[in-house]
Amino acid sequence: MGSVKRKSSEEGKEDYETPPTKQQRENDSTDEPVACLHDVSYPEGYVHRPSSYNLVNEEHSKPPKEFPFTLDPFQLEAIKCLDNGESVMVSAHTSAGKTVVALYAIAMSLRNKQRVIYTSPIKALSNQKYREFKEEFSDVGLMTGDVTIDPNASCLVMTTEIWRSMQYKGSEVTREVAWIIFDEVHYMRDRERGVVWEESIVMAPKNSRFVFLSATVPNAKEFADWVAKVHQQPCHIVYTDYRPTPLQHYMFPSGGDGLYLAVDEKGKFREDSFQKALNALVPANEDKRKENGKWQKGVVLGKAGEDTDIFKMVKMIIMRQYDPVICFSFSKRECELLAMQMAKMDLNNDDEKVNIETIFWSAMDMLSDDDKMLPQVSNMLPLLKRGIGVHHSGLLPILKEVIEILFQEGFIKCLFATETFSIGLNMPAKTVVFTNVRKFDGDKFRWITSGEYIQMSGRAGRRGIDERGICILMVDEKLEPSTAKLMLKGSADPLNSVFLNPSAFHLSYNMLLNQIRSEDGDPENLLRNSFFQFQADRAIPDLEKQAKLLEEERDSIIIEEEDSLENYYTLLEQYKALRKDVRDIVTSPKYCLPFLQPGRLISIQCTTNDENSSSFSMKDENTWGVIINFERTKVASEDDANKKPEDASYTVDVLTRCRVRKDEIAKRTMRILPLKEPGEPAVITIPISQIDSLSSIRLVIPKDLLPLEARENTLKKVSEVLNRFAKDGMPRLDPEDDMKVQSSSYRKATRRIEALENQFEKHKISKSPLIEQNLKELHMKKELTAKIKSIKRTMKSSSVLAFKDELKSRKRVLRRLGYISSGDVVELKGKVACEISSADELTLTELMFNGVLKDVNVEEMVSLLSCLVWQEKLQEAQKPREELDLLFTQLQETARKVAKVQLECKVQIDVENFVSSFRPDIMEAVYAWARGSNFYEIMEMTPVFEGSLIRAIRRLEEVLQQLIEAAKSIGETDLEAKFEDAVSKIKRDIVFAASLYL
Repeated sequence: MGSVKRKSSEEGKEDYETPPTKQQRENDSTDEPVACLHDVSYPEGYVHRPSSYNLVNEEHSKPPKEFPFTLDPFQLEAIKCLDNGESVMVSAHTSAGKTVVALYAIAMSLRNKQRVIYTSPIKALSNQKYREFKEEFSDVGLMTGDVTIDPNASCLVMTTEIWRSMQYKGSEVTREVAWIIFDEVHYMRDRERGVVWEESIVMAPKNSRFVFLSATVPNAKEFADWVAKVHQQPCHIVYTDYRPTPLQHYMFPSGGDGLYLAVDEKGKFREDSFQKALNALVPANEDKRKENGKWQKGVVLGKAGEDTDIFKMVKMIIMRQYDPVICFSFSKRECELLAMQMAKMDLNNDDEKVNIETIFWSAMDMLSDDDKMLPQVSNMLPLLKRGIGVHHSGLLPILKEVIEILFQEGFIKCLFATETFSIGLNMPAKTVVFTNVRKFDGDKFRWITSGEYIQMSGRAGRRGIDERGICILMVDEKLEPSTAKLMLKGSADPLNSVFLNPSAFHLSYNMLLNQIRSEDGDPENLLRNSFFQFQADRAIPDLEKQAKLLEEERDSIIIEEEDSLENYYTLLEQYKALRKDVRDIVTSPKYCLPFLQPGRLISIQCTTNDENSSSFSMKDENTWGVIINFERTKVASEDDANKKPEDASYTVDVLTRCRVRKDEIAKRTMRILPLKEPGEPAVITIPISQIDSLSSIRLVIPKDLLPLEARENTLKKVSEVLNRFAKDGMPRLDPEDDMKVQSSSYRKATRRIEALENQFEKHKISKSPLIEQNLKELHMKKELTAKIKSIKRTMKSSSVLAFKDELKSRKRVLRRLGYISSGDVVELKGKVACEISSADELTLTELMFNGVLKDVNVEEMVSLLSCLVWQEKLQEAQKPREELDLLFTQLQETARKVAKVQLECKVQIDVENFVSSFRPDIMEAVYAWARGSNFYEIMEMTPVFEGSLIRAIRRLEEVLQQLIEAAKSIGETDLEAKFEDAVSKIKRDIVFAASLYL
């Protein structure tokens, strides 16, 4: 793969005629900020030929589009690529102006009478872009699944899923397209939907050209190399991390009153200010911490009669004229609670209030009188009139859009939004606030990544209006300095194939069936050309090199009498494991809790200098300390809370000699030292498993150990006791006689330890003066062997063969269930499953062929299908009535049958998890909706956000449209009519209110 990499120049001509030489590829490194980097990826053996695009463009003297402002270097570079008829990936920050490149590509296509496709990840963004492009060019259509407008237009705006579906169906559009614009292509790393981008790019027509628009990603070059290889055409990368409006990053400590500049507009980290912020995080005493309360509750609820942190923050922002401000939160409920905290704040004048009311009600005019009375509608207007807004996926779509319009017009000064507001929509503010730095990612709560921080903070700073943008991170005492630094100063997340995360990607049956049915389809070819395989293949030479170097290093270690030493090493490993087993039994709460009194001397394991180093002595390096206190560890789950005291986990506070270590990212750790070594006396918390043994001696300890002198004097007493017993050894509690350890495992382990000690004594190399050195070398050799094996495992799993096994298993499932024949011909069931991509295709097809959908009335059928589209988990959902519950049971039985067949065919699946993924939570609400109830009434039936329920019903309509196509494909006219009737019953009123952008 060849490439050219250089700084951009607004003047000077580029030369793409031939793949560059190695010399050309070498780049001078520079510390200067570079406004734009331009790189070109060529396929192997590429020979440049004059492009037909160039000939078409040469016929026109004027550019297809001119802009009323001076273009940035990265925009000029990308436009040159388009003029040359070559694909380009533009990687730049949010709000940098990537849309300019898309507009130019569309204008050029329309001028040249070519078809252009614009794809986006979300319907809302597609609607916005349609409106934007329609105002600019008249020949524009829209296809989102919900809406189809002018599908024969020369420029079609659509979601990526619709584009993939058109490719599978061999639509006429796919044969005519000249340019395909993939917006927000960094979505390719999305766990759920990333594979759609990968499929769409691999299957795209070979003669088409691409424009990829992406946030900054560190491996844009790798992505372009893949596109060049798959489509055998050059792909340019125009990359800039230049921000038109520089950012300042501040920290606001919980309970504090001030801001601390952590990173300035030049990207310089302010260590002193950062440390001040961290110091301000720590409450002066325990009472103060209790007073402040937990961060989340402190921010959201606050204390009666007191201003909350978020109120103080917004008040300060308004006073300093840092508005408009977007306050990001990762919970829909919290967004609303935070907005309610602003109840006594009014940010708009009377004229603005009148304008807001006019815009609001003109948008709501399309709703029925009943829908206008919805609490979400009536409660939002007073908030909006005061200049405060809320934006999250639980809002009514029409309400979300009116809030976006009001924000763009400057009527909303403070917007509380979830992360989705940072995607695609061009709505910058002067200031961005992060109300918390933890988010739930579907599996667990975690710190936000630097990539997520970059995406959201990119909303700060309005080009041409603000000199700089402001980001404020509200943090609490739980935030480690290392985590904060990585968040503020880290790089964007790389663009990786979802194939690289096996838990995120699976070969869907819909994809397999469509590939088998398609004339040019080949599932193996799709995998071979995937970004995953490209990344894996590219990594193999490096992995081979690493393995070879490690093998050379391992083979260079020559050890005398290696076989004998190997035997000794194995015995030593067994000995250490047995000692640990004994220690675990003795220090189990059941036996040691009664002896953990304050003042007792205990032997504890020292901390080594190198965490990875191993001791090759029969005795561990231990030191002595004094117990100050012990406590049960915090309950992590309900299971922990129900544990008996003897089975729970405990920690011990011990006074001993320590040394503070600071690593390169300022993380403090305490290293436990032998008492004789220089260090500070400190009380540290250790797990009871770190206790080696307990002494029978107890000291009287001072009540207050805060003064250094008190701690130093206590450790002096410990040293005096050690000196007194230096000859005979410290008196220790006998596990069996004193601590009453009654365990056959303990006795068995101690007998085995004694036997091993005898073997060590008689071993022929035990007296060798070099034994410890030789053991270290042998250990190093073993570690190198383990690394080599790990690399070779990675190389093996990187192969597409890993997916070939899954491919075989999934084809076996399709044959067993009758979707394809033994000769891989798609059968009737397979034709139905080919059409279903918005719900589980196998379960839904089985329900259709089992007669379940035929035997029930339309309302009951729609209610049942809601279980396949509803994904949220509700604690207090209404139990469906008996007839619906029976239907749900049939669905569960069908799903269990489908899952068991997959398990028998060696597809990895958790049967119970799969069955429980179908939820009956909105069956009653959807049943009532299909019977004609209004939206207000169905909202009373289920404790969900309005927007969530609307999204589910819209997705349900999508599934019904797919079922109509499926029934049509197999000639089931009765079912087709039934599905059409179902669509007519649910497609109405506020649920399907037209977008304000259309």
